[in-house]
Amino acid sequence: MRKNANRSTSRRVRAALSMAVAVCAVTALLPAAASAEPTAVAGGLGAGVERVSVAADGTQADGNSAGASITSDGRHVVFSSSAKNLTPGGTTGGDRVYVRDQRTGQIKQMGDLTPLQPPVISGDGEYVAYSLRWMKNVRVRQYEVSTGRTASADCWAYSCNQPSLSANGHSIALAILIKQPSSPERQRIEVQDWNSGGVKVTVAELDHTSPSQPSISGDGRYVAYQDGEAGDVFVWDRTSGTTSGPIEDSSAGATLVQLSNDGSKVVYLSGSDTYVYDVHSGSAQLVPNARGVAIDPTGRYLLYAPNGTNGPSLTLRDLQTGTDEIVSNQPASAETNAVSAGGHDVVFQSTAGDIVPGDTNGKSHIYVRHLF
Repeated sequence: MRKNANRSTSRRVRAALSMAVAVCAVTALLPAAASAEPTAVAGGLGAGVERVSVAADGTQADGNSAGASITSDGRHVVFSSSAKNLTPGGTTGGDRVYVRDQRTGQIKQMGDLTPLQPPVISGDGEYVAYSLRWMKNVRVRQYEVSTGRTASADCWAYSCNQPSLSANGHSIALAILIKQPSSPERQRIEVQDWNSGGVKVTVAELDHTSPSQPSISGDGRYVAYQDGEAGDVFVWDRTSGTTSGPIEDSSAGATLVQLSNDGSKVVYLSGSDTYVYDVHSGSAQLVPNARGVAIDPTGRYLLYAPNGTNGPSLTLRDLQTGTDEIVSNQPASAETNAVSAGGHDVVFQSTAGDIVPGDTNGKSHIYVRHLF
């Protein structure tokens, strides 16, 4: 038997779901014909592709950039970069975190420390958070984008990482590492409401430190997470105080990708396939032979990487119609929170030198594909 994160809860939930599984058929979405790739452009917000890792004057970044996320409205993009020329007086000595305003072209550096994981941005673009090394521990620091000031510094007593921000950035889901001399290291998944008196709510406790990848909904009500050792994915409901799951078939392991901002869909991987689980109905859509990467805030558009070496590297699927739009034909990758609401914009990274004109330095750059 596979080990579960909360054995008593899992047994109760498995029993409750057994009849639901019998009536909820998994819907297979067969690959649709991909549309032609939009024409590349050097700037502007029309259909096409735009390079984001540039200075305010349009100069390309002189270092590698990666780990990008985009806001729900597509206006702000956060990413990390080793470039020295993105802001005046740029520093050396490792990656830094930057936020670019796509409307004004302004770019800001968030803090002066090196992120350990890709940074995340709140849905409204007001806050950025990322994990960093602090003394012998790992901390999560949150910044206010408009001022650049530190908004919160979480988990002073412990190491913590894997932050996920709510839409307004006032709630953050974290994985807290618990070290005690008399017992093995373990972790607690926690939601902290730093703007409401520092309220902390425990989502789950796991008796290991394998990645749990918490993903919080926009209103802070739902948190999806995984038991990395058992290969199970769960969904916690703050309103009812209950946990549902494992949401995947009991015979197969799963890896969490992302919870949609509206809390309605959970994307997870199992084997060579991707599943999009409906939180309210308990049913799932199957996207075969594909690796899900991100889902848009509404839960309708799935960004995925087709398995195999032929064809595009990133594709956006409309889960309602089953139609696809090519995001990149060149080798590319993306993070969670890479798709704006309605699938209008997708942010990704690539080392390809022919995505936009004027890419001459062979560095990894951040791009936004404008689709609609």
